[in-house]
Amino acid sequence: MTKLTDKGRGIRDMFDRIAPRYDLLNRLLSLGIDRRWRRFAVRQLSVPEGGMVLDIATGTGDVALEIGRQTDSSVKIVGSDFTQGMLVLGRDKAAESPYSDRILMVNAPCESMPHPDAIFDGITIAFGIRNVVDRQKGLSEMVRVLKPGGRAVILEFATPLNSFFRAVYHFYFLRVLPWLGGVISQRSAYQYLPDSVMEFPDRESFKAMMEDAGFVDVKIHDLTGGIAAVHVGTKA
Repeated sequence: MTKLTDKGRGIRDMFDRIAPRYDLLNRLLSLGIDRRWRRFAVRQLSVPEGGMVLDIATGTGDVALEIGRQTDSSVKIVGSDFTQGMLVLGRDKAAESPYSDRILMVNAPCESMPHPDAIFDGITIAFGIRNVVDRQKGLSEMVRVLKPGGRAVILEFATPLNSFFRAVYHFYFLRVLPWLGGVISQRSAYQYLPDSVMEFPDRESFKAMMEDAGFVDVKIHDLTGGIAAVHVGTKA
């Protein structure tokens, strides 16, 4: 397994600390829209009966549970995360769900996944790729574990395209969100969120990174005025 860098350990420890209030803050800070984004992302998968899906950076398991809801009962789901605190909550949610017999949680970083080559029919990662320190290696790992023709669906925050909407969004994202996060949880973590989004590559640059990793037919879907974007790539 890849040894975490200092930055990687810092990100992991931060998510461990905010795990207990992570779901609550997601709902409050996104006004519940994050659920709609996740549903849209999972709909971009194409998983056959008896297939397997990997949800990277599964966190507390919201996307893994949505995959369970949208796919055939024969489909198996592996939720993977490098943060133990998040996985504990995810395991509890999965155990209490109708999909408990279909979901397995694994503690692993995106850059070094303990899975054989070409085993998954689909991969999802929601709001996690910006936390991967070596993104190019993480994308290459996704290609490695996907079957030929399998899709990777990557949901991440983006910058709105409309200038007025972008200004309003930046005020909320850079000023209001860290303050609210500090009131309910930990300010530094919710200062990290906008900082990491601002640092993330733009749509076309990230599309090029996916193509360099081996994905083809990469498509971009903007959501809610471009606050979020879904990148869908296929393994050749």
